[in-house]
Amino acid sequence: MSTEHLVPEDLRNLYHVREWRNATGVLATACPNEWTDIIEVLRAFRLLRSEILTAGGGLSPISQQINAAFDGRGWKEKSFATRIVVDETEYISPTHAVDCFKGRVALELEWNNKDPFFDRDLNNFRLLFDLRAIDVGVIITRATELHGLFDELGKTYVTSTTHHEKLWPRIEGGGGGGCPVLTFAITRKVYVDDGQEALEQSRHDKQALKKRKTRVPLGAGSGEDNGDS
Repeated sequence: MSTEHLVPEDLRNLYHVREWRNATGVLATACPNEWTDIIEVLRAFRLLRSEILTAGGGLSPISQQINAAFDGRGWKEKSFATRIVVDETEYISPTHAVDCFKGRVALELEWNNKDPFFDRDLNNFRLLFDLRAIDVGVIITRATELHGLFDELGKTYVTSTTHHEKLWPRIEGGGGGGCPVLTFAITRKVYVDDGQEALEQSRHDKQALKKRKTRVPLGAGSGEDNGDS
């Protein structure tokens, strides 16, 4: 029996919600604090016209907005170093990183990456679940229906980038193994036209951030660009 009914009705109206292996039930019962964080972040999120139209390059303003909201609630990017021991021989396996981690919940945000990133995310969920490092995985992405909105705004996203219709065949094909997975797809219902002034400010902020990352530190001994990390 599905546990999607545990997602508050207002969120089910704003996002396309789907679950795998009763992920909502796992979150609501085993990870209630993290579940509250997810609900509050998604309730507050708005898809701003200014952020859609701000030029790309690096992390998009949309991703920055969501990441900052989770960061403010104690979620952090985390890398997991794993090892395999056979008899007395130890093998180092690849490090597995997730965008946002808290408690025993791994959360990935895929706004405009190439769709193979879904394979990476699900494989990470599968491995970390099998290793008992997480109880559930969550993916936030964009609804396929947003392509119509992007066309109206004159913004182009290629079809090979991440969106909900690209994700679910991978989940149903077993990409996440036995890990419960809950997905939220951002829809037009959270879209807000915040005006031309906001767009100009968003573009200004993006350019200022780019300059900060590429400036040469004062006192540097060479003309090389040592950009900020």
